[in-house]
Amino acid sequence: MMKKDKLYVVSERALPEVLLQVVEAKKLLDTKKVTTVGEAAEAVGISRSSFYKYKDEINFFYEDARGKTISFLLEMEDRQGLLSEVLKEVALHGVNILTIHQSIPVNGLASLSLSLQVSDGFTDVTEMVSSIEAIEGIRRMKILARE
Repeated sequence: MMKKDKLYVVSERALPEVLLQVVEAKKLLDTKKVTTVGEAAEAVGISRSSFYKYKDEINFFYEDARGKTISFLLEMEDRQGLLSEVLKEVALHGVNILTIHQSIPVNGLASLSLSLQVSDGFTDVTEMVSSIEAIEGIRRMKILARE
């Protein structure tokens, strides 16, 4: 019987540089900025053997997110219109909102739980997350789950 790997979500700053370089090389290949593994490896400063060793072991968190449900927890200031700004950003990215729950603000802060369904035509959840985090009044955004 084959042992099933455990998967972890790890902060970028905790990863060895070579793994980050493999992810960058994969992006170059996926976006057709380079055409060969050799070109991708050279562009990011790793050997081809390092690329092949780790290419199947690391993926960007949002890769293959299409058709998936992602749940977030946001900590946000109690400011009129802030929820509307968050929902507008989600809508601009064409993501389907499944659930929304906002707590009653305590000490000027409210928690917002969002479950989003990423459609088949959507490719970059990272851009959406970054744009939500950049909204003034968003203190923290945490990924709770991805199915």
